[in-house]
Amino acid sequence: MNRKLCMLGITAALAWIAPGASPAAAQYPDRPVRIVLPYAPGAAGDIAMRQLQPLLEKTLGQPLIVDYRSGAGGNIGVQEVARASPDGYTLVLGATNNFVINQYLYRKLGFDPLKDLQPIGKVADVPSFIYVSAAVPAANYAEFRQYAQAHPGQLNYGSPGTGTAPHLSAYMLTRAMQAQMTHIPYRGSAPGVQALLANEVQLYLGGYSVGAAYVPQHRIRALAVALPERFAGMPDVPTTREAGIPDVVLSNWWALAAPRGVPQEVMQRWSRALNAALADPGVQKAFLQNGFIPGRSDPAGFERELRQESRKWQAIVKESGITLDD
Repeated sequence: MNRKLCMLGITAALAWIAPGASPAAAQYPDRPVRIVLPYAPGAAGDIAMRQLQPLLEKTLGQPLIVDYRSGAGGNIGVQEVARASPDGYTLVLGATNNFVINQYLYRKLGFDPLKDLQPIGKVADVPSFIYVSAAVPAANYAEFRQYAQAHPGQLNYGSPGTGTAPHLSAYMLTRAMQAQMTHIPYRGSAPGVQALLANEVQLYLGGYSVGAAYVPQHRIRALAVALPERFAGMPDVPTTREAGIPDVVLSNWWALAAPRGVPQEVMQRWSRALNAALADPGVQKAFLQNGFIPGRSDPAGFERELRQESRKWQAIVKESGITLDD
């Protein structure tokens, strides 16, 4: 009789689990989750995660351990996650490069992010602002284009590194302007912005936080922002469409992903948790202050977006002729 009651209890417990779900997935997470951030502390993704982390931990009921694994344009950390066990306990918070650009820049990447990673959702967009040096006699994009065309080979544009989204977008912008500008890469955005302030470079593409302190002081100018609507933090800056800029500037963004093969129940658990955190008023206020636009979590829809956007970057990289592992 006791054995029969025990079997009935087990049957009832299994029936409670969602159809198709494994017991392990139904109990997920039952231990801390490691989130690999493939850059040094202080990157935009790190700032965004600091805002989201308390809410995600509360919803999931487990600590999130942020593990910084920088190097090789983020490839080292992303590869570690791509090869990790697909159990939902190792995730990656990567940038645009890590999902849709680096596979075209590095011939020996060793993994394919579109095949080996399973996207959870976009965490934050970091819309690109087009900044120019205050020393340049141009108050808007049309004037800057004319100035650049009148000074071929004399102007420079900076970036936080060769092959980054800001570099490739700036490359396409200078091509669209028919301006012969020289690219100067820096080790991150901070030295790049200092070069813009010193007029060592005359053009720089970066997020809101790059110029938030300097635009009001008239030390640099913001000509446009790559958004469908004006950014609330700088409402006087026109959109690229309003400024008459060709559709060549693609913004940077950050997204959360897992190794390919994670159970769908786990992916949906993360999707719901991330959406709830991104909808929090406190998070949205903090994001605005940092120049971020909250993303959204729709794993299937986001994966389709990644594949579409990757084709754009592939064409840009091919046109630029840049490779980084020769």
